[in-house]
Amino acid sequence: MKNKIFDELVAVSLENGATKAQVIATDAIETDRAFRDMCASNACGMYGKCYMCPPDVGEIDTLMAEVRQYDYALVYQTVTALEDSFDFEGMVEAKKKTYPLAQRLRTIVQDMKLSKVLHLGAGGCGVCPKCAKQTGEPCRFPDRALPSLEAYGINVSQLAKAADMKYINGVNTVTYFGAVLFSL
Repeated sequence: MKNKIFDELVAVSLENGATKAQVIATDAIETDRAFRDMCASNACGMYGKCYMCPPDVGEIDTLMAEVRQYDYALVYQTVTALEDSFDFEGMVEAKKKTYPLAQRLRTIVQDMKLSKVLHLGAGGCGVCPKCAKQTGEPCRFPDRALPSLEAYGINVSQLAKAADMKYINGVNTVTYFGAVLFSL
């Protein structure tokens, strides 16, 4: 039964836009608070501006411990061609394409009736064009909100290796990762 569920998760990921997908044991996921420190440097400009980003998403040690409460992770990636390595608009558009994939997987996994599930995406949440935190409102879609892998302290380059995927997929491409952590 376990292999059937794994095969189904990989298949639906690929059918819904993932370039590659693989189920791994969460024991293979490396976490480190240094990845949260990268969030705190505010390179993306969202630190403190989104409920699903640090510091609002939760305390790093608690989130890293939460990763260990799941048995498996469906790791998926999208790889998109860019005009050139400076195609920032192409990178933004490629990231936007990951949101429907993550939400579709949320629906499919919910229907599978797994005992525990945690969805993590690439970078910030992306459900709303502007997070309600910036206007002082509560989260508009808490059932769809998507924290990032990095917010949970996950080493994404090592995650790619554990899932037998490339972290960098060649010149003039951008690669984004997501994961669905679950227990049967």
